[in-house]
Amino acid sequence: MELAGESMSKVDTAWLRMDSAGNLMMIMGVWTLRPGIRWRALCERVQERLLAYERFRQRVEEHGGGARWVEHEVDIADHVVREKLARVRGGARAALQQRVGELAMQPLAAGRPLWQMHLVENYEGGSALIFRIHHCIADGIALLRVTLSLVDGGAPPPAKKARGAPDGAEKWLAESLVKPVAAVVLKALEAAGDGAVRSLHLLRQPARGLHGSLDLAHGAWQLLGDAAALLLMPDDSPTRLKGRPAGSKRVAWCPPLPLAEVKAVGKALNCSVNDVLLSCVAGAIGQYLKAQGDEVAGLEIRAMVPVNLRPREEEHGLGNHFGLAPLVLPVGVENPIERVYEVRRRMDALKGSTQPLLAFAVLALAGLMIKPAQDVIMDLFRSKTTAVMTNVPGPGDKLAFLGSGIEQILFWVPQSGDIGLGVSVFSYGDNVQFGVMADTALCPEPQRIIEQFEPEFAKLSLVTLMLPWGEGG
Repeated sequence: MELAGESMSKVDTAWLRMDSAGNLMMIMGVWTLRPGIRWRALCERVQERLLAYERFRQRVEEHGGGARWVEHEVDIADHVVREKLARVRGGARAALQQRVGELAMQPLAAGRPLWQMHLVENYEGGSALIFRIHHCIADGIALLRVTLSLVDGGAPPPAKKARGAPDGAEKWLAESLVKPVAAVVLKALEAAGDGAVRSLHLLRQPARGLHGSLDLAHGAWQLLGDAAALLLMPDDSPTRLKGRPAGSKRVAWCPPLPLAEVKAVGKALNCSVNDVLLSCVAGAIGQYLKAQGDEVAGLEIRAMVPVNLRPREEEHGLGNHFGLAPLVLPVGVENPIERVYEVRRRMDALKGSTQPLLAFAVLALAGLMIKPAQDVIMDLFRSKTTAVMTNVPGPGDKLAFLGSGIEQILFWVPQSGDIGLGVSVFSYGDNVQFGVMADTALCPEPQRIIEQFEPEFAKLSLVTLMLPWGEGG
């Protein structure tokens, strides 16, 4: 008997099965809006815009070792719900943070499409909108585009291209893994020069001859080296941020930093905005650990950083198409200038690496296996990682939603396995926003990490101003 619906990709299947007692695979987001919006108007906008994407009209049905997307009759009241915040010490923001943490560990209903919105109609003179979307629907980059299609003047979803379903694991590997791998590797090798590109063309067309190709050997050596580095990653430093999560979450965020100031510091130091922000993340975590009485000199922690691998022609699609770059943060480097240059050095080394692509391949292959085998593979990443960290550039202009201004946009990607810390950096308008999500067993008060971001940037900015610019050497 033919099964109803559409087969879920193997990568998305891997994310579907990654839920655990300590971590649910939901991408969480928060918009704060002013003035407030109303529930009925929100339902109408969601019905008109979000349900135009078929994934948000489909539930998941698992069968054997796979899963399928099946059309579902959506009751909008099941997916757009009203929230009333509890009264807590610290006011409305603390109450919203508490509720987001609670919802991060509240499973989505399995018999319905795997998403939900929660509207707080009265929040600090406006409203707050909480998003919960399962990672199997799409990665963070894709979901950012989807949620921004909801705003006033947002673009409608692109027309779906007709495509045949894969006939099995072998065809899927050829169509969904080997071809994208070849395309992305080709793009990476183009930066390395014409010789490397010729080598890859030889690999794709072996009849033209491969013998004597030193460039091909170099490319193969690069792939082998990156694969070995990924497989043989040493453990990062043991800290109080590593351990077994309890399955209780707290989130925190701070007032944003002016993006123009971050850019100015980066330009003065010949570093990217990304280098500056990641250095602030490392410094904030280091200061938090010091405040707990821990010795941090020489301490390093590994953060898995998602890297977008989606081809330009598929940039409006859903699903998961990203790799993971293992970035080791020098949290024990006290000097802010020394730390930002060390971050830059490590980021430059990752830019030439194929490790994100190899991580995508690992996720794809994991989705072909039964869940116990998948768990063994995924432990490769989980056991050697302290945090998941995302850094996403958002819209440069302020946006409106149902006539109200979107004041803040925050989001967090999930942590898998025993990883208990998530850090998000998001630029919106003229500002950069930091957010932290932590398991309470490992970090009971993530606000204490958040409070260190602005002082760390201030130190970097001050030291930059004190450098002897223009003096002769």
